[in-house]
Amino acid sequence: MQLGLIERVKSLFRKGANAMTGANTLSRITDDSRISIDPEEYVRIQTDLDYYSDKLRYIHYRGNDGNMKRRPKNTINMTKTAARRIASVVFNEKADIHVKDNPTADEFLNRVFLENDFKNKFEEALEKGIALGGFAMRPYVDGRHIKIAWVRADQFYPLQSNTNSIAEAAIASRTQVTEGNKTKYYTLLEFHQWQGGQTYQITNELYRSDSPDIVGNKVALSSLPVYADLQPYIMIDGLQRPLFAYCKTPGANNVNIESPLGIGIVDNAKNVLDDINEVHDQFMWEIRLGQKHIAVKPAMLKFDEEHKLTFDSDQNTYVSLISDDDSGIGIKDMTTPIRSVQYKDSIDHFIKEFEVQIGLSSGTFSYSDDGVKTATEVVSDNSMTYQTRSSYLTMVEKAIDELCVSIFELASAPQLYDDEPLFKIDLAANPIEIECHFDDGVFVDRGKQLEDDTKVLAAGSLSKQTFLVRNYGMSEERAKKELKLIQAESPSDTFEGRQMADIGGGDGE
Repeated sequence: MQLGLIERVKSLFRKGANAMTGANTLSRITDDSRISIDPEEYVRIQTDLDYYSDKLRYIHYRGNDGNMKRRPKNTINMTKTAARRIASVVFNEKADIHVKDNPTADEFLNRVFLENDFKNKFEEALEKGIALGGFAMRPYVDGRHIKIAWVRADQFYPLQSNTNSIAEAAIASRTQVTEGNKTKYYTLLEFHQWQGGQTYQITNELYRSDSPDIVGNKVALSSLPVYADLQPYIMIDGLQRPLFAYCKTPGANNVNIESPLGIGIVDNAKNVLDDINEVHDQFMWEIRLGQKHIAVKPAMLKFDEEHKLTFDSDQNTYVSLISDDDSGIGIKDMTTPIRSVQYKDSIDHFIKEFEVQIGLSSGTFSYSDDGVKTATEVVSDNSMTYQTRSSYLTMVEKAIDELCVSIFELASAPQLYDDEPLFKIDLAANPIEIECHFDDGVFVDRGKQLEDDTKVLAAGSLSKQTFLVRNYGMSEERAKKELKLIQAESPSDTFEGRQMADIGGGDGE
């Protein structure tokens, strides 16, 4: 007992030392004492990733020759399909992001986004995040440009956090290199930590291993040419928030209540996903074999040098059947019809269960038997999807807002540039406000909205600026410019202008 206590005390001292200097050898990234999260969270995320990647699984069965066989399982990758669907209705290329009441900052921000192909990359990262429970974005300096690194859930490790936010984190990047005909695995760990108030420290550590399952031993950053110019420590003063933005999926993490990480669509739907794949595999196998079963006497399935196998041993068509009446069996066709209707109904049933599990409207992934629907009917039928989309948008807007602040803080940090910063702005004195406009797509009957808003505008209960923003997807800044152009092009006083004055303002207002 005493020896065990001493060992535990020694272990605590070793962890304290590691927290100060970093471990020299790591089996897993979570072995680093600076990382304060349950390692089981990354086992869960890896399982989610396996479902999303549709890792090849096999069915084992006994063939006609009596030997065990295996074949690839015929699956439907519903995880990928659902994540792609949700990501596309939440965020797409029609989204607009602007800095309110600051045209110069708005121009700089959108130039950064354009250089990084932000809209397409964000939708891709969101798709993976929906499956895995979240993702992170990290802006960094590349010469005279701001670049954005996209971090998957399995690469992001919180250091200091609560269930609402993550203040410090480690980001892992894996690289595979061939050295002397042998494969070596390098892991760069990038620690983002606060030191004494507003001093922000980035620590870069490189590890090398002979196995992909082990992080390995700590080596010099120069061991890999790509990291040769990377500094072990980078200190930045005056930051208001971390130089990363974590986008968490909506809802509580019911797998690990204390975890700051989100959960993916897989975590509460594994059973139904397995059911979908199981039924689909049975259906495809039944189609392939035609569910052909022929009963024969056991002697007919015995083979030797003189009696060779004359049918495909990978099939299970022939069934050995013992009977008391030797002459009554012979060869008997026991084939049954393919159960197409039953399998289709079963798959549809499990898919509807899956839709409920992940918060999508019933029928999202199945063909409609009701024919063409009007836009109003589509909006009504997609009410559950719309609510789920709204929950995701709340988290997306929060992450984008944090990313924008980090971009401006990085662009205005003088110590990161040889001459002058990329963009001069004092966020403490003049905080920015980010406006996000997301295209509602199928959820809004555009024609009906335009008709209703025109009536409300004519009644004087809706401003022209709001009318342009709602119906033409303009930002508030662009709508103001459009109204000025309208005013400049219109005569100062016309018959139409007097009419408009009667119902809500003169020409161009």
